[in-house]
Amino acid sequence: MLACVAAYVLAADVATKAIVVAHLRPDQPVHLVGNIFEFWLTRNPGAAFSVGTGETAIFTVIAIGVIAYIARTARKLYSAGWAIALGLLLGGAMGNLGDRIFRAPGLFRGYVVDWIGVVPRYYPIFNLADSAIVCGGILTVILAMRGYHLDGTRSVEEPRVGEPRVDKPRVDKHAGAGPGTPDAGSGAEHSAQDAVPAESTGPAESPGPAEP
Repeated sequence: MLACVAAYVLAADVATKAIVVAHLRPDQPVHLVGNIFEFWLTRNPGAAFSVGTGETAIFTVIAIGVIAYIARTARKLYSAGWAIALGLLLGGAMGNLGDRIFRAPGLFRGYVVDWIGVVPRYYPIFNLADSAIVCGGILTVILAMRGYHLDGTRSVEEPRVGEPRVDKPRVDKHAGAGPGTPDAGSGAEHSAQDAVPAESTGPAESPGPAEP
């Protein structure tokens, strides 16, 4: 699943960037909803959302490290949630890394193509790879906070300090009533019999003579 998510993100990012570069000009944004949502071709030498515009080579090395770490982690990955989260991160990192390698001004110094503007006067322009990275990061935090692990297991919450721990009785659903095991009905009957006081079996005492 990780590879499928990463491939889908990468393909969508590469295709949309090719369309934007072929049909849009940097000085002619396309306004879809006034100045709130528009397509605006820009070249970003920094990281996602135009962060660190002067550190292109450093972000290239970071992207390569992230890709190598996710590829190594994939061997012990058995959680669907983590597969989606890491797939989003992997696809987004590969999409922007491709721009840094193959686009101008040079190898590992290329500018990333950004084109999605949501209130661009106040919010940086981004692309699909940036969106995938952000969504993957949010999903990673949620999975970690809820105790899900890469191997598909989940941590059991421990009681807080000062809070008594209540152990629920363990019920074995596969254990049937054996020959020497009383069932619920017989147990209730014995309880009812124990609650009734035993009757006296001896002879009743005769009343004494009445006093005058």
